[in-house]
Amino acid sequence: MHMSQKKSLAVLSGTLLTAAMLSACGSNNNNGAASASPSTTEPSASASASASAPASSAAASPSASAESERYEKPVTLKLLIDNQTSTEGIKAITDEIEKRYNIKTEFDLRPGGGEGDNLVKTKLATGEMDDLNFYNAGSLFKSLQPEKYFLDLTDEPFMDNVVDSFKPTVSVNGRIYAGPSGSSQAGAWLYNQKVYAELGLSVPKTWDELKANNEKIKAAGKTAVIGSYKDSWTSQLILLADQFNVQATAPTFADDFTAGTAKFATTPAALRSFEKLAEMKPYLNKDYLSTTYDQALKMLVDGTGVQYPMLTFALSNIFATYPDKIDDIGVFAQPGDSADSNGLTVWMPAAISIYKDGKNVEAAKKWLAFFDTPEAMALMAAKAKPEGPYVIKGAALPEDAYGGVKDMLPYFDSNNNAPALEFLSPLKGPNLPQITVEAGSGMKSPEDSAKAYDKDVEKQAKQLGLAGW
Repeated sequence: MHMSQKKSLAVLSGTLLTAAMLSACGSNNNNGAASASPSTTEPSASASASASAPASSAAASPSASAESERYEKPVTLKLLIDNQTSTEGIKAITDEIEKRYNIKTEFDLRPGGGEGDNLVKTKLATGEMDDLNFYNAGSLFKSLQPEKYFLDLTDEPFMDNVVDSFKPTVSVNGRIYAGPSGSSQAGAWLYNQKVYAELGLSVPKTWDELKANNEKIKAAGKTAVIGSYKDSWTSQLILLADQFNVQATAPTFADDFTAGTAKFATTPAALRSFEKLAEMKPYLNKDYLSTTYDQALKMLVDGTGVQYPMLTFALSNIFATYPDKIDDIGVFAQPGDSADSNGLTVWMPAAISIYKDGKNVEAAKKWLAFFDTPEAMALMAAKAKPEGPYVIKGAALPEDAYGGVKDMLPYFDSNNNAPALEFLSPLKGPNLPQITVEAGSGMKSPEDSAKAYDKDVEKQAKQLGLAGW
């Protein structure tokens, strides 16, 4: 996924805005909610179009109770945020916060990527951190030692507004140190609904059902699964999007993986992710090794390719380039081997934390308490279309939300979703794109690919100095 993120997936290239999406570091998605992307080196966020859904009337003017909470004199909070994040949606919220509480927000822009990470760490080490810090949720956030620098929000009433699946990504030893910045994204399957209807297909709930759909699509002379390995980061999606299924079968895998006691090659549920990747080769377009991400999106909207495993930020790319085709594109979760467990792997939005030694902690709490409400998300939605459901309870999608995003809602309403592995573990081997290209193209077996990735992760774990390695 940093959306939010650019180090995770591996080089989101091409026309993607840049990469904060799949990656592990400081970038975010363009809807002002910053979702992290699959880690590797990628360009992440897509240019999101502004939504026309109006903000709720409740959000439009300060209530009487809000007026009573206004500061007599203006209070200014500084928000440290990376310069790759579109702030239009966030600014709509901060304008309302100023109106309601007389709390002004000053945006302090920092670089993205490693340079931005180092700046954040320097500010913390020197006691010069801003009042509010906008930063990737997950392993990157935890590497900042949040328990040392940020306010413990566990018992704050507004945290009850936050969906449970977000909280582990900003928690240390069971304590919560940040709130979410907006909407999520998912690693899932985008599909052409028109072709599905023409062929009489239904959304698969199991891996065997997916393969049965593939056979029917292939028999109809179309590409069943679009491969765009020219942009190697895209080869990771099937593996990364399988985390919900891995966690359902091996609940402690993320912690054991981080501790060095569980490996992809020796954990059947995790090895299965590599097997699934390999099983899709017969259904790929013949030119999958030379096809780019942009070309893949064109295949999808044209219906020459019918299914594309991808992050849902791609919906904004499709809307920007093919606005008349966006309603043709749906989203479904990567199936597992049993219909009894069908859920979505989610890239969580960036985190917003409060510097506990700041001079305006109470004002910052008031600021975040409003930010993480359905009202605030409505204000954000009026300026930027979300690329996934909000992780705030009761926050409704705008009426003109992408249909594919609406497809994701049932997975949230039923709590059938889980964070991607990179939000639960600091380990993401840098060579994963190359490894998944080899696995997906049949150059190496799933077993050998899993072993190669375990070695890649081992090198990283030792560089990070993790215990147990």
